[in-house]
This record gives sequence, structure tokens and C-alpha cells, in this order.
Amino acid sequence: MPDGPLDGLLVADFSRVLAGPLATMAMADLGATVVKVERPGTGDDTRSWGPPWTERSSAYFEGLNRGKLSVALDLADARDREAAVELVRRADVLVENFRPGVLARHGLDWAGARALNPRLVYVSISGFGSAAGAGLPGYDFVVQAAGGLMSVTGEPDGDPMKVGVALVDVLTGKDALTGVLAALRLRDRTGEGQRVEVSLLQSLLGGLVNQVSGYLATGGAPARMGNRHPSIAPYETLRCADALLAVAVGNDAQFRRFAAALGRPVLADDARFATNAARVQHRDALTALLEDALAARAAADWEPVLHAAGIACARVNDVAAAVRYAADLGLDPLVAVGPGHPDQIRPPITFSAAATGPAGPPPALDEHGDAVRAWLLDGAPLPDRQEHP
Repeated sequence: MPDGPLDGLLVADFSRVLAGPLATMAMADLGATVVKVERPGTGDDTRSWGPPWTERSSAYFEGLNRGKLSVALDLADARDREAAVELVRRADVLVENFRPGVLARHGLDWAGARALNPRLVYVSISGFGSAAGAGLPGYDFVVQAAGGLMSVTGEPDGDPMKVGVALVDVLTGKDALTGVLAALRLRDRTGEGQRVEVSLLQSLLGGLVNQVSGYLATGGAPARMGNRHPSIAPYETLRCADALLAVAVGNDAQFRRFAAALGRPVLADDARFATNAARVQHRDALTALLEDALAARAAADWEPVLHAAGIACARVNDVAAAVRYAADLGLDPLVAVGPGHPDQIRPPITFSAAATGPAGPPPALDEHGDAVRAWLLDGAPLPDRQEHP
């Protein structure tokens, strides 16, 4: 088995909840050794975020912390602080999402950490940045509201809605990982580390892509459109005889094939629907005609017909059906992480000549505390990552 791309990298994970732990779990999946520093007694907040629960912890915590070594350190305790300082001195990467000033009190803010370890890549994750918003608590739900995502999510005549997963945290975690990899590449050239800053609000604004670029181009803020797309039609859910079918028609040639597959080729010659711009302008009339045609069959019957015509479409799955669908497509979506732990979603990145995947199960609080302290303070070897076949 080849080494992971980040094999030999040491990550000090001082982060909690989602964005930071997601980024550090991805590093562990890619081969890094991740030491998760937790509060004594309680640990990461998400250990108590249930239901649902697993045999050993919350499902929330387990989905973000596989393959890590857990050590509980009280930074107000002299010996624990000594261990934390030594960890920072040895680490390649540090990830933190503390409130401003917390780590500074212990000499582990960016300035203190850089003095200890000039090669350190120091990642700070916040809700609203390090300027005027530095003191604001940042939870995904609140940032979805403040950052405009809720305003474009939901039905036009309904209330603004959050996305069904903490998407802003996920975007921020992936931005943090991108920043780490870029900073490590720069360190290869200069020999020096640097601070990487990411915020939930900025990651969300970047993730709004066409919605925010439309506002910047026109000055008009986009509105909620349900499952419709502001610039493409048909690009929405359409009702068949029994259920909804998500259909994405990206250009005029696809629409012509779509109309033919429905048995309504004349629609592609109708001036109201011949071009995408015309279809967007007349989308209500178009939707009514399309759903009239789709009403002849069940969604499951239409799906292979439209696929054969090269049209992107899918029934609206729940999460359980989505996992089964990925398996049916040969994606092998699940991976075992160890006895007593439920399967997890396999890391989404694979390489032709490098290993990726869980190095072990999510840790119990302070599970590796004695071994990590002995490594940091007494010269003992670092415990191996818990390999699981």
C-alpha cells in the first residue's frame, strides 16, 4: 500500500465543531498524523450533539473526527500547557477556531506560535473574520442568514430557509484545506510557514457564485425561486405521474432532444421555447406543457428514457436512497472505520498512486492522552495511527 500524499505531516488540531475538524479529518484521510486537542471532561462540543448516537459517541462527532489521536489538555495547567507548546513546536500545521484572545493568553496565538515554530502553517477559522466581526460568534445557521444563502433558498412565497446541511461550515473546511495545501507548497519554496485565515462569511459569499455575480452585475439582489434556476430553463423539478423528477437542460440542443424524448418535438420549434433566453422568459407556460407530457409515466419510467436521450435527470432521493444509488453506480461510497463504529462515507478524493482513507476510528475523549503526553514530554515514540483494514 503506498503512503498517503500527506504522510509524515503532523497536524495540531485545536478546532471544534465542523469546519476545522472537517479540514483536519481530510488531512488524516490523506495520510497526516492529526493530534486533536480537546477540553478535559467535555471534549469537542459535537460529542454531545445527539441524537442520533452511535455505540460510542454522537454520529455528528464520529462523522468529522476519524483517524485522529485525542489528547485532553487544560491550557491553564502548567504541565498540559507545556505539552501543548511542545506540540506546536513540532507541528507542520495548526488549526484553531477559538474566540479572539483565548490562545493569546497561553502564548499560542499566531505570534506566539510563529516564535516557537517559524515553519508552522497556522490556520485560523472564524465566523466573520478578524476585523470588526472578530468578536461575533459564528454558527453555520446564523451565517446562512447573514450571508444571503437563506434569502435564495425556499419557495418564492415562503419564508427564507436554511440548507438541509451545515453547508457553510463544509465550504469553509474545504477552503481551509485548500489554504493549508497552498501554504505548505509555498513553505517548500521559502522554508517559512504563514498564517491562513478563512471565515464562514467569506466562504459563503464565494460559494454563492452566480447568485452574487448576478447581483454585482445588475445591482438587484436575487430572490427565492424554489427549485428553479435564475438563468436556465428547464432546470427544476417537474412532476410526473407519481413523483418529482429533477431535470437539467443546459442548452438548446439538449432541449430539442428532451422535447423529442417526451413525444413533444414541436416544443423545440415554438418561438417561446426555441432558445434558453426565451424559455426563461416563458418558463411558467413551458413547465405546464412539460408536466402535461410527463404525467403519462412514473418518474422511474421516465428516467431511463431521458438518460438515453442524453438528458440529465434524477428522481429526488432521500439520503438512504442516495447512498444506495452511489453504490449502484459503482462508487463504493462507504468505508469501515473500526469495530463498534458505523460505516462512514468514503473520502471523496482518490489518487492513481497514493493511499487515501480512514487511518482509524474516531477517538474517545483523551483516548491517546497518556501516549501523546509521553511523546511530547518524555521522549517516548508517537503512537501509530490506528490502522484498520
